[in-house]
Amino acid sequence: MTGAAGADPGRRFDVCNGDADGLCAVVQWRLHAPAPAVLVTGIKRDIELLKRVDAGAGDEVLVCDVSLQSNRGALQRLLERGATVRYFDHHAAGDVPVHPLLESHLTFDPRSCTSLLMDAHLNGEFRHWALVGIYGDNLAEVADALPCRLGEQDRARLRQLGEALNYNAYGDDEGDVRIHPARLYETLVRYRDPLDLMASEPLADDLIAARRADLKVAACHVPYWQDEHASVTLLPDAPWSRRVIGCLANQLARAQPRMAHAVLKERIDGDYVVSVRAPLSSPWGAHGLCSRFGGAGRAAAAGIDRLAVSDLPRFIGMLSANRWVAP
Repeated sequence: MTGAAGADPGRRFDVCNGDADGLCAVVQWRLHAPAPAVLVTGIKRDIELLKRVDAGAGDEVLVCDVSLQSNRGALQRLLERGATVRYFDHHAAGDVPVHPLLESHLTFDPRSCTSLLMDAHLNGEFRHWALVGIYGDNLAEVADALPCRLGEQDRARLRQLGEALNYNAYGDDEGDVRIHPARLYETLVRYRDPLDLMASEPLADDLIAARRADLKVAACHVPYWQDEHASVTLLPDAPWSRRVIGCLANQLARAQPRMAHAVLKERIDGDYVVSVRAPLSSPWGAHGLCSRFGGAGRAAAAGIDRLAVSDLPRFIGMLSANRWVAP
């Protein structure tokens, strides 16, 4: 996280998840409305970001891809202090505050994401950056259906970049990630077109290669459990597994789209971190399942920060029996 210090009147804060979807949503906004802003972000599991923002009357806060449900108290505090808040997100929100200073763009549609919401709000002004975020959020079919004048090769490059940016956000702490999302953003926002970034910056190919290498190690681990409805893969605790847990879950979901998938990584205390993907053919229910074990997320993808070893059999049973349908 950068720049969470006290705010002077009239300051701007950009708050986002450090994955592809969050970063690309903010990039779209700041290319559309260039202005100095304090960036508040972090690795994938840094979700209570609004409490780090000290904004008040006259300040503007942009929030992208951060769960309102997990940040409701901090949001209400900012609104009560007089800050104007624009909120774009697709995670479970719960009750949304009604306030004249809050402009909300929220959805729980599993075939949407924050970069897509921003793209719609800006009428496709920075469509290529939106595609990077959408591909990174494992919504390839949605991205492929968005109209733009790109050939298959350029679309494939944007997909590689989105998946690499998403991979870069995973880790137990900042030491696990290849480049901190705040530093990464500073590079991304310099380019109006991500294809120009990929042609000019080595970090894109470096992240793509790192992701590929970590997935190669992960591919050596066969499912711990599987039936006709779902699979569970267990990974040891290691830097590569901390980085690749979400990417592997996405890869498994694409390979077997009619099944649900859970990737579990051992924690240093012996319990598990869990990443769940609903079947791509019916992308509902991941948040509901994970919330029963203290987790959170969205309809198509969710996670659990701590699953006790003793709860593993119960989790597997509920994963297999879960109905992956819209509520």
